[in-house]
Amino acid sequence: MSKRIGALTITAAGLIVFLLSLAPLAQARNTAPGYEAFAGCPSPEENPAIGACFTTKIKSGHFKMGNKTVPIENPITFSGGWNSALQVSYNSKGGLTKARQKVPGGVIGLTGLTWLAELLGSNALTLYATTELAGTASAPIQPPITLPIKVHLENPVLGSHCYVGSESEPIVLNLIAGKTNPPPPNEPITGVNPTLREDPTRPHVVLAENGTFVDNSFAAPAAHGCVLTLLGFIPVNIDGLVNSQSGLPSPAGTNETVQAADSALVKTQWVYP
Repeated sequence: MSKRIGALTITAAGLIVFLLSLAPLAQARNTAPGYEAFAGCPSPEENPAIGACFTTKIKSGHFKMGNKTVPIENPITFSGGWNSALQVSYNSKGGLTKARQKVPGGVIGLTGLTWLAELLGSNALTLYATTELAGTASAPIQPPITLPIKVHLENPVLGSHCYVGSESEPIVLNLIAGKTNPPPPNEPITGVNPTLREDPTRPHVVLAENGTFVDNSFAAPAAHGCVLTLLGFIPVNIDGLVNSQSGLPSPAGTNETVQAADSALVKTQWVYP
């Protein structure tokens, strides 16, 4: 009998520990009505260090690495929150959206392999570039805004792992709205400070609108993971071909990004009251 009581006691204790481990999940909250755009910001239960939330929409601009320039035609959203050290974190609803941008010249322009058009047709060689986070960003309130990224070059011909930049070797953007001071041969370029106003529909939200953020001082590493895969034959690594055709790696002073963006900022307490 005593053994049974002991076993029941151990089982009950284990159940209590299990339930306690689920408590943070049970306490997780949705955003307040009207603040759904900030859902990517961690709640206090997810990260108690987050003091403010943001959402930024990059509306247009361009991104140049080496000798390739990609226009930003599909808006990119970046959302999350920041702590007292101005470091950004986000939950499963936040981060940087994977908005694909069409690369002029397609796969042929990237590789120089003109015979691919005869083999596959031009429509199958459309190339996309998708910007992904590759580290911890800084809050979008105090320039320079640091944004470590990698660029995914997407087309089935290149395999699924063709990237410029990585977590271990990111492309580090330091975006400002002022005048840059790049190394040569780049010349200085100037951004535009956003206009600040209170959101008339959401109390306590500050809007930073029509800003233009620029950087032409960053370096870009070589492409890696690019594999030519055709008709089921043995894959052939074409990193060297992509890099020579695209001018990669490209040192600081030869690259540029211009990003027109709107942001909304609010303290966490209003998103998760």
